[in-house]
Amino acid sequence: MPRQSTALAATPSHDGRSASLQTTNASQADGFTISDLAREFGVTLRTLRFYESRGLLAPARSGLTRIYSGRDRARLALILKGKQLGFTLVEIRAMLANEEGKELKGKEPSASVGGLQLSRSQIAEQLELLRSQRAEIETAIAELEATLARLDA
Repeated sequence: MPRQSTALAATPSHDGRSASLQTTNASQADGFTISDLAREFGVTLRTLRFYESRGLLAPARSGLTRIYSGRDRARLALILKGKQLGFTLVEIRAMLANEEGKELKGKEPSASVGGLQLSRSQIAEQLELLRSQRAEIETAIAELEATLARLDA
């Protein structure tokens, strides 16, 4: 949700009259604060700073205040979608770089998954990894359930 700022302006308007109250929509003029994005995407301020330190986000600065652009907001959405799909930040950085350069590895067919452009091989590799992780989790769950059943007996 964009930040709304209200500023009193005693400057004359274009027709010579003085404007007493001027409302500015920060998403158009100033962008988004770190709090705006954290609240909107349900992440911590630390997460956003971490993504910045890794070069995934590049907010402008106004003194010590970070000002995120619409481009930063869109990149954050893609980063979070990539994390949700189980990709590492290194992989996500490469995907974002490919998006900006509109380059796809070897002209391989690709599809958009939640806004991320993924090649067929990326999708297949990630599915294999996630299925493997699911099998490990199911094994761990079965072991814990058996142990709990023995304790309850």
